[in-house]
Amino acid sequence: MDAVLLSGFAQVKEKECALDLGTGTGIIPILLEAKTKGKHFTGLEIQPESADMAKRSVELNHLESKIEIVTGDIKDASKRFGASSFDVITTNPPYMIGNHGLKNAEDAKTIARHEVLCTLEDILRESSRLLPPKGRFYMVHRPFRLAEIICLMTKYGLEPKRMKLVYPFADREPNMVLIEGLRGGKPRLTVEKPLIIYKEDGKYTDEIYEIYGY
Repeated sequence: MDAVLLSGFAQVKEKECALDLGTGTGIIPILLEAKTKGKHFTGLEIQPESADMAKRSVELNHLESKIEIVTGDIKDASKRFGASSFDVITTNPPYMIGNHGLKNAEDAKTIARHEVLCTLEDILRESSRLLPPKGRFYMVHRPFRLAEIICLMTKYGLEPKRMKLVYPFADREPNMVLIEGLRGGKPRLTVEKPLIIYKEDGKYTDEIYEIYGY
């Protein structure tokens, strides 16, 4: 669901090129290609097995002309692609810090969930380099790291502009945050209406169905 919600929050306009950092199996570029008018989408993934699955997903959907999957390290992204080479950056990064709950540092799921191969700061530093002035950054993360997220975004010149908190139920604490940054933007953050995932009976809310395209 994280990837689906991010694809509904991110904006890729006509003639714009987007890069998804840590794309995994390529779900975010595929969703953004379907939902937006963006010109081209790239997914960067360090794990060869996941990158291979992403490439096969692109081929099965006949999107080779619109989506490219690249195997590589986020920490080297700006060197690989060049400065100011994308209009939009998206990312659904590892949420967990350090060794908390860590079992096998080489396990694919562990790498996806824990900051084993890259940190939040790596992602924000490289995103700042990859975006031109007024380029946009979109991320889904966890609210418990929100203070750190905003501090690091500001440090790297990705001014927070929009934020939406996601709640599993209306009476629960939020468990996700969607945030947009503007490279070189002026300080002004808009906190949007909260997104509630489930109604009381456990069914999706109308807004979730809309994001999913039902």
